Amino acid sequence: MGLKDKASKINFASLITQHVPAPEVKQPKTAPGAMMAYANDARSDLMRENEQLKEEAARASLLESQRDEALADLKSWDGAKPTRLLDAAQIRRSKFANRHESSFVGPAFEQLKHEIQEARGNVQPIKVRPVGDGDGRGALYEVVYGHRRLEACRQLDLPVLAVVDNLDDRTLFIEMERENRERADLSPWEQGVMYARALDGGLFSSNRQLASALGVDHSNLGKSLALARLPAEIVEAFATPLDIQLRWAPLLNKVLESDAEGIRDRAKAMAGESRPTSAKAVLDQLLSPRPQATTGEPHDTHKTLAVGDRRTATIAYDASGRATVKVKVSLTKEQKRLLEKVVRGFVESL
Repeated sequence: MGLKDKASKINFASLITQHVPAPEVKQPKTAPGAMMAYANDARSDLMRENEQLKEEAARASLLESQRDEALADLKSWDGAKPTRLLDAAQIRRSKFANRHESSFVGPAFEQLKHEIQEARGNVQPIKVRPVGDGDGRGALYEVVYGHRRLEACRQLDLPVLAVVDNLDDRTLFIEMERENRERADLSPWEQGVMYARALDGGLFSSNRQLASALGVDHSNLGKSLALARLPAEIVEAFATPLDIQLRWAPLLNKVLESDAEGIRDRAKAMAGESRPTSAKAVLDQLLSPRPQATTGEPHDTHKTLAVGDRRTATIAYDASGRATVKVKVSLTKEQKRLLEKVVRGFVESL
């Protein structure tokens, strides 16, 4: 049969749809070849595994570095208290508040208000403590320190940035005093008022214990207390108690001991008259007795009455003419009645 006849009998359609098997992988024909092929496959697997391990090690190193950075950042905030914005109306002044009302007026306070207004709030937080369930008047917090910043925000109708901390009275007082002292903007009189409230409130048993707890000079603490305990009329003789200086405390106390009525009268007179323009002039006027009206006779401030060689009585006159009589003899009951009768008769004759 010829080629032409054979070709006519082939079914080309079946050849087109017939599955053509994939070429077989040529297998090594010898044992060494098989071993080499196995070694190549194993090396490829090891290389892939090594690359995978390198990638995992790099990721682990990155995570470890990020963890260390996070821990360092957290450590820098160790002990820090979070701040929050509070409504100024919910914060009350501390019962140990040392700020006089005059601290909330004047150029310095207006400058503070301007800075807070420009920043749209107090950049430096104040510190407060919770007041339990509130004080019944809308206050939920009490100031530890930052009364001026609080008042500025209140006047500007701004929320107050604050740190909230739970403190007892003694800790509150110590933190308030130290913060104000470090800022160096409290007057000696305000500082004294603060010390007096702590002592009167029983937080400390003595001036020395208070000075030790605060780390302040005991002598200066005593002078500040002396200013805070000055009679009201003497404090009011000054335009503001913030003008009273620490070094004036011994001077004013000395005159109070020797001429209490006189210095009170001079203070009252200044309150009713036009007071001197400077605090120093007010001090000088308080310390100096007013000259007596000229009557043609010299004015003696001290007289001694004696019988024989014995000094038996003294009469002291203050700047206002008031007299203090001291009789330095032992008296019987009858003599005491006679003395009382004479003094009563003299007073009734005035």
